[in-house]
Amino acid sequence: MIETLSFPFVFPFMQNAFYVALILSVPAGLLSCFLVLKGWALMGDAVSHAVLPGIVLAWVAGVPLILGAFLAGMLTTLSTGWLAGNSRVRQDTVMGVVFSGMFGAGIVLHTAIGSGLHLDHILFGNILGIGPEDLRTSALIALPVGIFLVLKWKDLMLQAFDTVQAKASGLNTGLLHYGLLTALSLMVVATLSATGLILAVGLLIAPGAIAFLLVRSFGKMLVVASAASLLSMCGGIYLSFFLDSAPGATIILVLTALFLLAFAWRRLQIARVTAQP
Repeated sequence: MIETLSFPFVFPFMQNAFYVALILSVPAGLLSCFLVLKGWALMGDAVSHAVLPGIVLAWVAGVPLILGAFLAGMLTTLSTGWLAGNSRVRQDTVMGVVFSGMFGAGIVLHTAIGSGLHLDHILFGNILGIGPEDLRTSALIALPVGIFLVLKWKDLMLQAFDTVQAKASGLNTGLLHYGLLTALSLMVVATLSATGLILAVGLLIAPGAIAFLLVRSFGKMLVVASAASLLSMCGGIYLSFFLDSAPGATIILVLTALFLLAFAWRRLQIARVTAQP
């Protein structure tokens, strides 16, 4: 029985998958709290889809794909902010237009160029194909993001709740705003190999949503979201081995199950308080 349960850890490709889960889960969980707090769920979706043309152009130019993905992600966030600030259209509407346009441009570029770039791994991830170089790249991206979020979480929280108060306190709200957007673009790039573009938004939103249902302190929310992200990534990879399923999709399903459990627990708590005389 023990040998069967420990069997996934024997294979090097599974070990690398668990290593990348350990690297990415905590920064992704921390970031998800701020995205949920600021109502930026659609922004995460926008960036995750909009990096596709950057990836295709980077492949054609012979430069690292993550560089093209990051530049495309930053272009999306900056153009979204500019359009929202210079038009009557709401920001969520602008994001929907921009990310669908960028994603469509990526598909058209890929088809027109006829590159040998396989979109399956980009769209859905290839966590079982991760090598030592991918682990180093993920660590170089995820660790600075995690350090930034840990060191600046109080400033980012104040800026998210009350921008006027944050300015009055002497905080550089513009730097915090674009710093968070940069962290989002970097984490989308970092999660490409794990969950791919389509599922990345689940990894960047669901942990924060789970924690939001369970706790009422933002400090505790950061801890719970990180734990939920770690549990879902490692649990999804582990289950996918026995289910013979796609690890990225299984990770998202575990996150969804945790969210539903958190939602049910919250409803029970509300019902219990309401029933008290």
